[in-house]
Amino acid sequence: VMVNGEASKSGRSIFSSSTITTPDETTATLGIGKAGRLELDPNSSVNVVFDDSSVDAELTSGQLTVLGSLGTVKVRTNDGKTTTLNSGDSITASGQAQSKKSGGSKNYWIWALVAAGAAVAIIIAVSQSNNNDTVVSPNR
Repeated sequence: VMVNGEASKSGRSIFSSSTITTPDETTATLGIGKAGRLELDPNSSVNVVFDDSSVDAELTSGQLTVLGSLGTVKVRTNDGKTTTLNSGDSITASGQAQSKKSGGSKNYWIWALVAAGAAVAIIIAVSQSNNNDTVVSPNR
């Protein structure tokens, strides 16, 4: 990962007006305090300007995802448009916005059905069990 043209290691501090670039097969997560956390996909480049409550970014290549934010995250893309992103939203440098939230709801329903099936199996097993009235208690 490059920060302002210099190789960077994990944990490096960045300052407002920094340019972050990711090479092939490398992602970068930017923790910007209360303003949020951003993830850059491989082959991405972004210039970030931020303060305690907001992030303004210019994405020139690749894709950026907002992992979490208490403030506003505005991203300008190559088409000249500025888009406000919420947690879980992504945008490409060409300006195509995507929401990861919608994909997660599909997974939710799958797990809800699995949990419901397990609950039904437990209820059937308990109701079909031999009703032995012998109580074993550690108290005398």
